Amino acid sequence: MPGPGAVPEAVPGEGPGVPAPELLARARLLVAPGLSASLVRELERIAGRGAEQLGAGGAADGPLLTADGPLLCVGAVLPDALHNERLLWFHSVNAGTDPLLAAGPWPAGALLTRTVGRMGERIAQYVLGWVLAECQAVPEYVAQHARAEWRRLPTELVAGQTALVYGTGRIGGAVAGLLRSCGVRTVGVGRTARTGAPPAGFDRVIGAGFDRVIAAEEDPDAEAEELAGARWVVAALPLTGATEGFFGAGRFAAVRGATFVNVGRGATVDPVALEGALRGGGVRRAVLDVLPEEPAAPGDPVWRLPRTVITSHSAGITADEDVAQDFAACWEAVAAGRRPELAVDTGRGY
Repeated sequence: MPGPGAVPEAVPGEGPGVPAPELLARARLLVAPGLSASLVRELERIAGRGAEQLGAGGAADGPLLTADGPLLCVGAVLPDALHNERLLWFHSVNAGTDPLLAAGPWPAGALLTRTVGRMGERIAQYVLGWVLAECQAVPEYVAQHARAEWRRLPTELVAGQTALVYGTGRIGGAVAGLLRSCGVRTVGVGRTARTGAPPAGFDRVIGAGFDRVIAAEEDPDAEAEELAGARWVVAALPLTGATEGFFGAGRFAAVRGATFVNVGRGATVDPVALEGALRGGGVRRAVLDVLPEEPAAPGDPVWRLPRTVITSHSAGITADEDVAQDFAACWEAVAAGRRPELAVDTGRGY
């Protein structure tokens, strides 16, 4: 049995284990400098201790480097100086944790949790907004208005059409649920099929909001068939080694006039393949909330993609209340010895 100062044991397929209560009780609370004063006060209330602010740019210096004891950190970036065995738990103020995991090996035994909050609702509304705008020819009418042109345009109903949603977790499920409420047939796509209860530490509920769920790796023919019949293809995938460049020439070649909406991660899309599909007509339109490199400079070729709108990574902006709510839920779970639902499997990357 591990001693009181031991690193929490990792559970296979889940990432680091839950911090021991005695370590959590002694942990110092560190917060990123960009957090609002009101949020910091709420974090202090939840944790029952005062917070120490990291230096500018997230640097950990001075007493933080010399004092003993386990550390609990809340922020967006983990300073290099905290990549060690003293880190007990890091709570990310963002939903995507790929930048954290890409910065180097994650500290052994350190729990990583993330903030989702109401992001699923926000992103679902974003997707539905573009779906409805497209069906009502809003972009074309805006262009006509700029030319002082009076001309009726054809519109279409969303009901009965198909949306293929890549990613079947909280965000993908929320998107599918809202689209289904408008009569859209929704098909969820995961890399592999998962049945039964989700493993501890994972928040995806397979099938929620979807008319059908397929596995891209296990049934490529079904995926190709759905791509060919989809009116919208929505990307809500996390960025991992397995999803980088996931939307490449092969998948875009199967699309037959769908609009592509990316609310996941920019690097899951091969930009050259997307441009080819847009110019070739296979992809009708693209709405990109995320890009491989952000922010895109004014001279970036992405601004010149045909029939494309870029929305500056704003579909699911995280609010202070989201951070406080999810940190509180994670704190309650950890304090009770449970792995939080918002824990990240640092091996898988999500």
